[in-house]
Amino acid sequence: MSLPDLEQYLREFRAPFSTLSHGVAFRATEVAASAGIPCRQMAKPVLVRIDGTLAMAVVPADERVNLARLRELTDAGSVVLAGEGEFADRFPECEPGAMPPFGNLYGMALYVDQGLAADGSLCFNAGSHTDLLRMRWADFERLANPVVCDIAED
Repeated sequence: MSLPDLEQYLREFRAPFSTLSHGVAFRATEVAASAGIPCRQMAKPVLVRIDGTLAMAVVPADERVNLARLRELTDAGSVVLAGEGEFADRFPECEPGAMPPFGNLYGMALYVDQGLAADGSLCFNAGSHTDLLRMRWADFERLANPVVCDIAED
């Protein structure tokens, strides 16, 4: 979902947001630093395969997905990181690695670490490596309908 499409979606469902531009950055921690936002507010989507099915796990920029915890939470036989080649076609309008954390819009289960809910707002890539959106957690939760859980680790 490109930035204009995502903005249109958010407007359609009356979810206020703001945009932030930053220098080109690829790693979530670099994006947060470039945009001047705390890592705890920067949502980092990580694509995983849960028993072979593609899903999105979202954690703060400076944390990783605890795959064992996600496996327990989903009662799955296996949870593994998905390779970029396994999901690039799901996000054709996004630059590689710059997809927004709306797994539901891409037909995927969405698991979001509870730490992202703590601040009341979050920021995320909006399809490019130079643009972010910031929105209230309550609006994100309403539109994305994530499973909120403890899946992040340092």
